[in-house]
Amino acid sequence: MGSFESLQWLSRFLDETPGDSEVGGRSRQVPKACWSRVHPSPPPSPELLLWSEEMATTLGLDRPDGMLLGGGPVVSGMDPYAQRYGGHQFGNWAQQLGDGRAITLGEVQLQNEVLELQLKGAGTTPYSRYADGKAVLRSSIREYLCSEAMHHLGVPTTRALSLVKTGEMVLRDMLYNGNPAPEIGAVVCRVAPSFIRFGSFQIHSAMGDDATLKTLVEHTVKHHFPNHSVIDDDGRIAWLTHVAEETAVMISHWMRVGFVHGVMNTDNMSIHGLTIDYGPYGWLEDYNPGWTPNTTDASTRRYRYGQQPQIGGWNVARLLESMVPLMDEPERLHEALDAYTEAFDLHHNAMWVAKLGLDEFQSTDESLIRELNALLQEVETDMTIFFRLLGSLESPSIDALLDCFYDQKDVPSNEWTAWLTKWWARVNGAPNRDSMRHANPKYVLRNWMAQLAIDAAEKGDLSVAVQLHDVLQNPYDEQPEHEEQWFQKRPEWARNRVGCSMLSCSS
Repeated sequence: MGSFESLQWLSRFLDETPGDSEVGGRSRQVPKACWSRVHPSPPPSPELLLWSEEMATTLGLDRPDGMLLGGGPVVSGMDPYAQRYGGHQFGNWAQQLGDGRAITLGEVQLQNEVLELQLKGAGTTPYSRYADGKAVLRSSIREYLCSEAMHHLGVPTTRALSLVKTGEMVLRDMLYNGNPAPEIGAVVCRVAPSFIRFGSFQIHSAMGDDATLKTLVEHTVKHHFPNHSVIDDDGRIAWLTHVAEETAVMISHWMRVGFVHGVMNTDNMSIHGLTIDYGPYGWLEDYNPGWTPNTTDASTRRYRYGQQPQIGGWNVARLLESMVPLMDEPERLHEALDAYTEAFDLHHNAMWVAKLGLDEFQSTDESLIRELNALLQEVETDMTIFFRLLGSLESPSIDALLDCFYDQKDVPSNEWTAWLTKWWARVNGAPNRDSMRHANPKYVLRNWMAQLAIDAAEKGDLSVAVQLHDVLQNPYDEQPEHEEQWFQKRPEWARNRVGCSMLSCSS
């Protein structure tokens, strides 16, 4: 273990792609560039609040003070920058976006991999537009806890190393309703192989900058997809098929655990198939495929739970469109889009096999699953609790499942008994309980749980955040000592509370 100075820092992205000639500076357009060098904003009174020992061990780091991780002076080898990218936001092309409140410190060479360290909330960049580039404790706790929780759920994700309170207050209008208020400033250090996004390619294609697009593609494949080559159409299609399939895997995991990203813009889609940019996310409480936690999306519900697979395909299609200038036969890009659909269907079916304890997927299982999805929506039903309890049934009786319903008197018992009887016959009275236990988590980071951690932390009490972090490292284990507190339906106080039911993009 060591310090940041002892790490082997790389600057491959800066060395191999074109960048901005100006360091930092005002918010502006930065044509023909992939990045701009920037200086983080030093925190006035930093305090390291949360530290992932697991991630630190991977990096070989001892626990530091909060100065550097809060945006303070960098060490030798770091070369901080903000990435430029574009994206489709809620279906509309938004042109240049970029890292408005994220600053990459650099890449670290480890024994078997290279990881990029990035500060979120460490100050303005040329891509901040009208914002201050800062983050608040509320959103930072949500990102820190969720990154690590998703990793232990087996969902592809970026990771979190630390959370630092900066010692300053940041003005935020949490619901964008004209009521700004000061909040505690904070910075999260997040970690990934890279933070290259679909929008990283889109911006150059949209601007007609084919040379930079080609350079970025070659850099990305060389370092992050070394088993691929992009010297011809066959290679480009193989690489894009890989990206499409990894995206499908990620979204099938979201559906498995009931996760709703909330803002699936193309600038929030990782080229690695990782869950990235934790903002107004949420987990299904009531099994409602039409639910989205994002207040900005309340009218159209574009990013609702049940539509995430389709949006994933739409986003992949936008990535493929951006590659047209590099293709000799652009019509072949449909091969990669077809691969997304095929991969999602394959993994989605495998998901249901595991969640229901089946031996394999049969065509007749489609009706069983459709009937279950309809029944789960008949009355308010907790998704996580339902599937966890289903795996412990000893007979096809609704009685052992009653705890998953919010109002037991309205439960359609006859319909449930009929479905359970059909399912019980399908598994021959012996569901694969091991696969069910590993597919159906007992503990997920529900929004009300995160809100309890936030409420306590804003009063200086980190115990709830630390406990949740520990519990969520083993989400498939029973952990009976935590069952009463954390394996329960959404409390009534959280039904309509801001931060528990709906969140904004500042979350």
